Amino acid sequence: MIWTLVVLPVVLMLLGYPIFLVLLAASAATMALTMHLPLLALQQYLFSSVNAYTLLALPFFIFAGELMDRGGIASRLMDLMRASMGRVPGKVPLTAISGGAVFGAITGVGAASVATVSKVMLPSLREDKYDDAYSAGLLVSVGAVGVILPPSIPMIVYAAAADQSIPRLYAAGIVPGLLIVGLLALHALWVGRRTRSGSEDALSLGHFLHALKRGVWAAGVPLVIIGGIYGGVFSPTEAAGVACLYAFAVSCLVMRELTLADLLAAARVTVSFTSQIMIVIACAGVFSWLITVNQVSGQLVALIQQMALPTWVLLIALNILLLIVGCLIDPLSAILLLTPLLLPIITAVGIDPVHFGIIMTVNLAIGLFTPPFGINIFVMQVVSGMSLRTIYRGILPFALIYLVALLLITYVPEISNAGVAILIGK
Repeated sequence: MIWTLVVLPVVLMLLGYPIFLVLLAASAATMALTMHLPLLALQQYLFSSVNAYTLLALPFFIFAGELMDRGGIASRLMDLMRASMGRVPGKVPLTAISGGAVFGAITGVGAASVATVSKVMLPSLREDKYDDAYSAGLLVSVGAVGVILPPSIPMIVYAAAADQSIPRLYAAGIVPGLLIVGLLALHALWVGRRTRSGSEDALSLGHFLHALKRGVWAAGVPLVIIGGIYGGVFSPTEAAGVACLYAFAVSCLVMRELTLADLLAAARVTVSFTSQIMIVIACAGVFSWLITVNQVSGQLVALIQQMALPTWVLLIALNILLLIVGCLIDPLSAILLLTPLLLPIITAVGIDPVHFGIIMTVNLAIGLFTPPFGINIFVMQVVSGMSLRTIYRGILPFALIYLVALLLITYVPEISNAGVAILIGK
């Protein structure tokens, strides 16, 4: 069984096969060759893996993000945030950070945030004499915040894989996400003070009121989603549907920037992205079931317990593993692949699964903008036309900022627990 559940997946991944084929081949080989189960069982478990109410939130949040991007909501949010800042060093980078965090949090997809924010903010960064390396590093790293702040798509997938509460995970992600935004903002202030960018004009009340008038409906999107969930009005899945309706109504009736062609394009992107996610979830569900019934997780827990590692050492090892995996495969695949293996280990040593979900999410968020396969890097290259060398050169300081935040989040669980205590109270 070690050959089909461990060796075969590793070999197929090294050969470059898609992750869903790796999981499907390993599952089929294990069921047919070692467990002698009919392949009809494979089909049944594939469909049962995606038959979950919580997963309905995925296509809704993706579609809402596409509508906001194409309907002008994202650009108006950026304008509002820029107009709300006065004579502040690093005003343009701060606008990119705040706008990227808000838009990324609304969509829960890091790559979408990078594409949207880069289109709006890159010309302004260049106009303010920020070099391309810094601008690229800033924009690809800000895009990763969107998978930490709610409503995060990776957290929805982790909740399904680990059987955890989505509202608790969302609440736990708020303070860590704001911590990272705060550290990025401090860095932007420091860089802005050194460069003395030319955009440090005084706050204009007229300009602010004009931007507020144009963007007030756009600013209502996060209030509707987060306020509705924690106000007890609707569940996270229902919140996703409401976000679609709100984005559609504002884009069509208020801003009148969403055309029929935009609506169809948003639907096509949503269907494509959702199908990619669901096929991985289906195959990972079978693989997870096989790991459980063959007691692979139990054997790993026993091995860790025999090693008698202190909890802090185990956390370092898990962080290193997650950082490496995050650099090689996308966050959703990594969550579905590793959660069944790691969850029994962390629960055995007394680590809260919700806290560990935030640790895993932050690790994999770092992988979104680190070489060699960080998806945000390639999105940035397409949007900006920059060389990979230029983008890589600008990533290092922002990766260090994330690593500092990761250490704090890992070893100070109160950072994750604060949001849960305030919003949920348990």
